[in-house]
Amino acid sequence: MKHINKNTTLEEILKIDGAEEILMKHNLPCLSCPFAALEIGKLKLGQVCKFYGLDEKKIIEEINSFLDKVKEKK
Repeated sequence: MKHINKNTTLEEILKIDGAEEILMKHNLPCLSCPFAALEIGKLKLGQVCKFYGLDEKKIIEEINSFLDKVKEKK
């Protein structure tokens, strides 16, 4: 999978095996919100981080680093 950025939707990120754990580590509240489930395809990571005051750059860096490690194993 290509690297993610602030415009990547939560739906796209959640399709990555292991990415949900990274989002949970950063206390992303949308994962357990029933309302977010209705809009998960529209919610962009950057918007959610800004709204909840989360470190967007750190989350993106961690997920992309994780993706790089998965690629290396293949």
